[in-house]
Amino acid sequence: MAEAAAIDDAGRDEARARRLRWRMLIGFLAGLVIGLAVHYGAPGAAWVDTVTTYVTGPLGQIFLRLLFMLVIPLLVSALIVGVAEMGEMRALKSVGLRTLVYTIAVSTISVVISLAVVNLLQPGAGVDPALARSLMAEGAAGAQAIAERAGESKSGMDAVVAIVPDNIFAAMGANDVLAVMFFALFFGIGLMLVNTPRTETLKTAIEGVFEVVMKLIGLVIQLAPIAVFCFMFNLAAQFGWDLIIRLSAFVGVVLLALALQMFIVFPILLKMLAGKSPVLFFRQTQEAFVMAFATASSNATLPTALRVAHDQLRLPDKVARFVLTIGATANQNGTAMFEGVTVIFLAQFFGIDLTLQQQIVVMLVCILGGIGTAGVPAGSLPVIALILASVGVPPEGIGLILGVDRFLDMCRTTLNVIGDLVAATVVSAGVKEGSATGAAPPT
Repeated sequence: MAEAAAIDDAGRDEARARRLRWRMLIGFLAGLVIGLAVHYGAPGAAWVDTVTTYVTGPLGQIFLRLLFMLVIPLLVSALIVGVAEMGEMRALKSVGLRTLVYTIAVSTISVVISLAVVNLLQPGAGVDPALARSLMAEGAAGAQAIAERAGESKSGMDAVVAIVPDNIFAAMGANDVLAVMFFALFFGIGLMLVNTPRTETLKTAIEGVFEVVMKLIGLVIQLAPIAVFCFMFNLAAQFGWDLIIRLSAFVGVVLLALALQMFIVFPILLKMLAGKSPVLFFRQTQEAFVMAFATASSNATLPTALRVAHDQLRLPDKVARFVLTIGATANQNGTAMFEGVTVIFLAQFFGIDLTLQQQIVVMLVCILGGIGTAGVPAGSLPVIALILASVGVPPEGIGLILGVDRFLDMCRTTLNVIGDLVAATVVSAGVKEGSATGAAPPT
């Protein structure tokens, strides 16, 4: 009887998830089509700015803020419980080591691909100088703000030390995700090592926080179709295809590099390391695709990725929670690729010939940047400014690509999120099924 009820609940959850995916897809297409119609049908109309400023813009931001409000408690509770559920240090070491090796290896592959493509196709060599001057003038203020943020960012040993928070509440308030993750990992290890009735009660309470946060996120996600419509309407109504066409060489190279990683590297990894059908995998992760593309934020998509990992991919909860929460900040292949392509593109544009040694330095910094970049919209731009300054390329060159960054941010975030799900699938393949089950997160 109980089994039949569970099957009915699972069927209803699946039907609800399927309806949500369709509504998100409809919102995506409707926003794109209506936005393009407005851009080309009423160019320069004052009411378009009014709608994007006072209606669609705020609605999209409220949706993102609701998700960001819940992401820190979700990340902390999921990571603490994920580590504590490992049961012993040996299991944590195994999963952690697999995740670390996978992340470094795949990030290296992604950056090598991006540097190879941008060096082969040379998109920066063919930009029209007059167009470049106008684009840089338009983006001058934004580029200066990004360069200032990059100057304020910690680098070198300071960045390493900053991973260990001196005040966890201050780190949460500053949205310092790496520091919060370090605390959650450390606390989870402590919870795993101390096995008493009181710590079991504490673990149960933290699991309760996770379940409550997932339930609240489930309610927020119901607004996703409206938010997706707003995001796509704003993008299409304000920019259309004009800017993307004008920087088509740069955009094309970025998309080609991302596509090689998504549709060649990931399927090979899935098939060889996890024995998973790539076609089935991509079909099961459709919801994460749409959410990542619309929000351009790995952190905002984390709740959806966790639900997809449990409901669609049927991955072990303890592994999925660990890998996906770590991966939202530390396994950003798309971000690393974008940083590599952008740095070489701007070096080509300014006529600066980077040596092999300099490009290796760029590659290493991009790999580290992909690990430490904030999983929020445009989080990689300050990192790019730092890399540009380190290799002698003017950081204000970022102004050249600011207009198309939102679209490319959506694309690279999609790769980041799908890459996290691929990582979770690969790491889960090495975990014995008997020890893999955990409590299902509520939907």
